[in-house]
Amino acid sequence: MATHHAAENEVVDLETWANDIPTEKSKVIARIDEMEIARIVLKTGEVFPEHQVTGPVTVHCIKGETSLTSMGITQTLSPGKMLYLNPNQPHSLKAISDSVLVLTIIFK
Repeated sequence: MATHHAAENEVVDLETWANDIPTEKSKVIARIDEMEIARIVLKTGEVFPEHQVTGPVTVHCIKGETSLTSMGITQTLSPGKMLYLNPNQPHSLKAISDSVLVLTIIFK
């Protein structure tokens, strides 16, 4: 069964989005040909290994603290902090504490 994606003009509560799925709490909020927005949840110590995407990306911390490593620099994202990366820029994430992040990818 496919999970619900947000409809145009639908308000999304980032704290509770994805409560409709039993275990995995990371979930795409919206996806169109040009863009994807996803809620990413990382538990303390969890690592999202190095990867890259073909378009520009933003990572916005909603809750917790997560370290993001890119370009040889590790930086901490805490609530209200956001980071932008150019296309094809390798990066990795590691949760310092239970974290909720919003990832936006623009596809070219």
